[in-house]
Amino acid sequence: MTDTLRVIAIDGPAGSGKSTVAKALAERLGLHYLDTGAMYRSVAFAALRRGIDPEDADRLARIAREFELDMDEVGTVKVDGVDATIEIRGPEVTRAVSIVAANPGVREEMRRRQREWAKRLGGGIMEGRDIGTVVFPDAELKVYLDASPETRAARRSKEVSELSYETVAADLAHRDALDQGRVHDPLREADDAFLIDTTDLTVEDIVGRVMEKLGD
Repeated sequence: MTDTLRVIAIDGPAGSGKSTVAKALAERLGLHYLDTGAMYRSVAFAALRRGIDPEDADRLARIAREFELDMDEVGTVKVDGVDATIEIRGPEVTRAVSIVAANPGVREEMRRRQREWAKRLGGGIMEGRDIGTVVFPDAELKVYLDASPETRAARRSKEVSELSYETVAADLAHRDALDQGRVHDPLREADDAFLIDTTDLTVEDIVGRVMEKLGD
């Protein structure tokens, strides 16, 4: 499939700068952008909205296959026709999303939707946790972003103002452990990924390094 698609994979843990960098790259290169993390959050939102326990693996996988998801280029997310843009970033969904993302049935369906998205649009900038390792292992370029735990927590705490820095830092550490330790498609750096430590870099610095790597 990647012979006819231009896919650039941006992977890494929460707070590493994936979304900001991916959006900037998409604009620079004139490509579409997909936040795959928002897809898993949307499954969690759909489950919680229906009163389904995210630990109920079979029902959760069924929701992933059946629910309607609409994501546009400006970041609006609609789940079953409901605008969930703000709610999928809230603490309730955030607490549930790692459980959702560990569900093999959910992962299988999200991978299908992600590949379908890329095929329909001719590729794009895709950011998540397993794009370069599982979804598109033959991507044109695989970038893995990381940063110090303190930097990541500080960035994320600015986005989740209702939670303290300490709470956000603890949640990030917990999510890292779940993401890296899950059996199916754990978060890891692809062997041929371009690693960038974003701790002390600006968005412009990071985008510049990626552009140099691409030769664009």
